[in-house]
Amino acid sequence: MSQSTSNSEMLYRVLGSTGERVSAIGLGGWHISLKHVDEQLAMRIVRTAIDRGITFMDNSWDYNDGASEIRMGKALRDGYRDKVFLMTKIDGRSKKEAARQIDESLQRLQVDCIDLVQHHEIIRYEDPHRVFDEEGANAAFIEARDAGKLRYIGFTGHKDPHIHLHMLEVAANNGFKFDTVQMPLSVMDAHYRSFEKLVVPELVKQNIGVLGMKSMANGILLKSNTATPIECLHYALNLPTSVVITGMDSMEILEQAFEAVRTFQPMDEQQVRSLLAKTAKAASRGEFEPFKTTSVYDGTAENPDWLGKEPQRIQQLKQA
Repeated sequence: MSQSTSNSEMLYRVLGSTGERVSAIGLGGWHISLKHVDEQLAMRIVRTAIDRGITFMDNSWDYNDGASEIRMGKALRDGYRDKVFLMTKIDGRSKKEAARQIDESLQRLQVDCIDLVQHHEIIRYEDPHRVFDEEGANAAFIEARDAGKLRYIGFTGHKDPHIHLHMLEVAANNGFKFDTVQMPLSVMDAHYRSFEKLVVPELVKQNIGVLGMKSMANGILLKSNTATPIECLHYALNLPTSVVITGMDSMEILEQAFEAVRTFQPMDEQQVRSLLAKTAKAASRGEFEPFKTTSVYDGTAENPDWLGKEPQRIQQLKQA
């Protein structure tokens, strides 16, 4: 388990080998610009979360056509930026496109530096090779880090744990180690194509920060009627996660996250087994984790232009 400390309302953990102390709950950026969330409510959710101790802010260049980053940027004015660890994600696989998206995110978020930028949606076996090509996105990330535009580098994905392991392997072959890795971690994931079983042990071994997401699969998991929201959050918090990122589109859902932290106690093996037994049948085919079994959640599949062009030498090989 990541080393933990707490205040009256929030738990804090160390983010892998970075030494950064972050809130065990992270505020998901996608939800703050959903259709039913107006700007005033979004600002209230973000600032109340920060006032009560949530420091980890999640976002992405592509969330709601940039509206999520713009709203986050507004919420972080008036001294709030200094109280948070700010993360966003970039879709570009080419150096040129990744550099452009980083600069756009900086503008929208109204900051000079983003604490953590992650390669988003590593969901295909070719993604790691594109990222680590000479003309690939990681070159842009390193240049941005050297220029003081970002501090740490990670990657995310929701499709298959083997692709995460492949990304770690390609990175190692290129002499690079990630600071963080983000993935679905839930009572369902444990049973089907499990990131918990395959990826988390490797991250713990390498002391890379573990970022959990989709603990309730945007509410889809709850439709199985096998686990409550609090049980879902407790399960994810019980893993060696530095942060469990969860979407908050109302003050009630924000309150639920604090309730989960308030009532959290490390679970023993029997408690874990009992919870997994309840979810085993519903989780066996990935039915309640459609981000693994369909392309509906793959923004980069629907918008391939976000990735940028393939490396020039690959295009030349194709034409030869």
